[in-house]
Amino acid sequence: MHWRSTKTAALLGGVLLAASAPAGITPAAAASAPGTYQLVNAGSGLCLSVPASATGDGVQLAQQACAGGADQTWTLSAVSGGYRLRVAHSGKCAGIKANSTSAGKAVQQQTCVAGRFQTWRLKAMAGGTRQLVDVGSAKCLNVKSSSKRAGALVQQNSCDTAASKRWTLRAAGTTASPAPSPTAAPTAPAGPTAPTGSWPTATGKEAVTATITVTGVRDGGMRRFYGSGALGTGDQSESQPPMFKLADGATLENVIIGAPAADGVHCMGTCTLKNVWWEDVGEDAATFKGTSATQTMAIYGGGARAASDKTFQHNGPGKMIIKNFRAENVGKLYRSCGNCSKQYARHVVISNMTITTPAKVIAGINANYGDTATFSGVTIVNDPSRKVVVCARFKGVTSGEPTQTGSGPDGAHCLYTASDITYK
Repeated sequence: MHWRSTKTAALLGGVLLAASAPAGITPAAAASAPGTYQLVNAGSGLCLSVPASATGDGVQLAQQACAGGADQTWTLSAVSGGYRLRVAHSGKCAGIKANSTSAGKAVQQQTCVAGRFQTWRLKAMAGGTRQLVDVGSAKCLNVKSSSKRAGALVQQNSCDTAASKRWTLRAAGTTASPAPSPTAAPTAPAGPTAPTGSWPTATGKEAVTATITVTGVRDGGMRRFYGSGALGTGDQSESQPPMFKLADGATLENVIIGAPAADGVHCMGTCTLKNVWWEDVGEDAATFKGTSATQTMAIYGGGARAASDKTFQHNGPGKMIIKNFRAENVGKLYRSCGNCSKQYARHVVISNMTITTPAKVIAGINANYGDTATFSGVTIVNDPSRKVVVCARFKGVTSGEPTQTGSGPDGAHCLYTASDITYK
């Protein structure tokens, strides 16, 4: 949920909390609740998350880099004795394993029920932080061993002033840092914060007759790479090879991909594309073929045009980030694979980008597999009738064709509000 304004939230929160705040907690101490937040640990600066965006009961919570996804978006709602803490992607609640009162017991996501072990009190601490105290156990939400590592597990422990037991409630959607991965996490480059200006001019050209494998960093110097020989057919076959194949941890930057473009770029794990431009998309501009839910494909800057169908295809698990990007005349900007033989929960974060019609869909996701798509700062150009679908939900399959089940924001899979989309 989102309050209508900061002022309104403060007024409503103050009235509600004055009436129902637990003993020992003043309205001022808990003025951030109720609402929808990311919970940022004071010791690590990382966010309370559900690992791999899992949707099952009993998954122990962990801390991860704050990426703004639904698996890090928590709604605090007032219940008897305190607050319920519900995560957006699964609709489940934070609770204590086996209703234990012992220190060190896991804090899990669980089907929401009425009870003390899924009820939390907020206690004001130094620097605007909070302790989250489980009512059933009287113990605090804590990062195990006071770890600052992404992926460290979260448990309950005796309450003291340790930073690992204090949390900041930050309004959901105010950050978009990339998720961690086993390799170096992609980092947004410095430079323009919006896709502005004209399409770049190539400094030279290079024919590509066989897939170029990239490990480490490859800087193309803004040369135009185009398919030739086996890569020069220019058809839409999904079996054709890519122009570039990025190993886990690789970065491709300052590249123009001309026509024929073959199957663009294949990313085999965590990878980063910086300032990459597709002048005429082939089958797909880029495909994420990661193997782990902790891997991230990040596209920073650049642009793509003339994609008859998909621009970015997501086949493996993990998260894709598309930021400061420009798209023109594309069918779909992003599609979570609708009929891969092996399906996963996949996530995409799209921010600060411009898409110019003709275009059909910005993101297509499979709600039945737990996918999420988060949007902010999206501008749609030349769409007076607002026909471009921002987020389309499908029922994905492992064979046959997926079916569309809905579109628009739903608070669980398609995550945005009207203010996140601008029409020009």
